[in-house]
Amino acid sequence: MSDARVPDLDAWIASLTQPAALIELGALAACAVIAWGVAALVCRTVGSRGSSSIMFGKRIVDGVLFPLLLLCLAYLARALLVSWVPLAVFRIAMPVLISLLVIRLGVKVLQAAFMDRPLVRVLERTISWVAWLAMVLWVSGFLPVVLEELDQIVWKVGGSKMSVRTMIEGALTAGAMLIVTLWISSAIETRLLRSATGGELSLRKAASNATRALLMFVGLMLAVSAVGIDLTAFSVLGGAIGVGVGFGLQKLAANYVSGFVILAERSMRIGDNVRVDNFEGIVTQINARYTLIRSLAGRESIVPNELLITTRVENLSLADSRVWLFSVVSVGYESDVDLVMSLLTQAALNQARVLRDPGPSVNLVAFGADGLEFKVGFWIADPENGSDNLRSLINLDILKSLRENHIEIPYPQRVVHTRAA
Repeated sequence: MSDARVPDLDAWIASLTQPAALIELGALAACAVIAWGVAALVCRTVGSRGSSSIMFGKRIVDGVLFPLLLLCLAYLARALLVSWVPLAVFRIAMPVLISLLVIRLGVKVLQAAFMDRPLVRVLERTISWVAWLAMVLWVSGFLPVVLEELDQIVWKVGGSKMSVRTMIEGALTAGAMLIVTLWISSAIETRLLRSATGGELSLRKAASNATRALLMFVGLMLAVSAVGIDLTAFSVLGGAIGVGVGFGLQKLAANYVSGFVILAERSMRIGDNVRVDNFEGIVTQINARYTLIRSLAGRESIVPNELLITTRVENLSLADSRVWLFSVVSVGYESDVDLVMSLLTQAALNQARVLRDPGPSVNLVAFGADGLEFKVGFWIADPENGSDNLRSLINLDILKSLRENHIEIPYPQRVVHTRAA
């Protein structure tokens, strides 16, 4: 069979040197220019919102729209030229354009769905290799031969027979269905989260995660059914998975359920200032399994969602973003109490971040062993900007005021009694 293909391949290579090939190259170049112009016009019309989307990407040729338009125009040009000139360039151009579209679509959808995770790069390389290998087999004419040979490798599984070709087609169909469902779920997520803030953002994030999981499950089932595999064969597997979740995956299942509960009831939202297990920070991301909390010092804590459900969590901004802070000051017993309280109040008011309503308060809280202990308390509305820096500024102002008014900050004092010999 290979000997019969050599003259055909030689004739095709010879046709590439004919003047008609220049006409095909010119038609392809015109299609590329038109596709680029239309994509640029659509991108300019849509605006900056579509600049980083799946269809456009960061650049015009970076998205899916450009290779899609180029492929459609190439099909149209081939249909117009087929009755005028013998086609040679289009024989290799069409598989290349199809492979380019498949690679670009798969890469952009995976990037939109999973961001920059390491698995994405592996899947990108896999899609590229499979697409270019299929293109080479298609152009060389060996694709039908390879498929026929793979179809001969058959083994029996239960009451049905399966071949290598069936498995490969099933994997490709499942991959295509998953890419389509991820594309749809990414579009839904982008639309849901575009203008959401606060509690609405958390609720829409939960709806987006649930929609993505449902679409991926439906897509996988459709892909399996399209290959011809009976879905009832998965009943035993489903029962085994249920037992595994019930016994071996209790923690994992609890974290996933807890994540959806947190997002649904909105007890914790993205942007809230929380304290969990002596770790305080801002909630930056709520995933299905864990929640990411970033402290003001730059550290990030990955907290399992089950921990947020079963333990005590302080949400400092659930009902009100205001936070009460305080500082303790000791002065000598001979100090003017009214003057000290006035100086402490003024030191707090000197800072713009301290709220005036409710204003700062100063209280005599203890008669210490070394002096009078005062507590100056104040409210702030921006805890995300830090509390230690503000407390330091107030303490410095207090120290300066006490020194200017000659108010003593006492040292520890001890009385020692001696007995005569």
